[in-house]
Amino acid sequence: MTPQEMLAVAVEEALAGRAEGGIPIGAALFGADGRLLGRGRNRRVQDGDASMHGETSAFRNAGRQPTYRGTTMVTTLSPCWYCSGLIRQFGISNLVVGESRTFTGQHEWLAENGVRVTLLDDPECVTLMTEFIAANPALWNEDIGED
Repeated sequence: MTPQEMLAVAVEEALAGRAEGGIPIGAALFGADGRLLGRGRNRRVQDGDASMHGETSAFRNAGRQPTYRGTTMVTTLSPCWYCSGLIRQFGISNLVVGESRTFTGQHEWLAENGVRVTLLDDPECVTLMTEFIAANPALWNEDIGED
């Protein structure tokens, strides 16, 4: 699968999250063979769980893997410290980022520490977050810890 094809799965999750009244950030974890292992979305609002970020949801939905070497985490938005730590902790090898204009998380730190990062700067991801942030600034600030 191409990075854009993998991103399409994460975008589907982001759109589902928005439809549920949540923060529109989606993610997916793919195996080294390109097989989808798990997908998820930010569910902080829906679940009342501050730890349920998109990447965390996808990771949990992938279930236990014997290794994460060679896997690819795909996310619609640059990952925060929390999600970047998850990627490093479990040795996820690759990261595909939909966009980092609306929020620049720690994808550069991950790259400096051996994760192969692909930044797509996808217009749909940018629009999704720009519109959400404009309509929900308090919720967005809560999500990124700036409330």
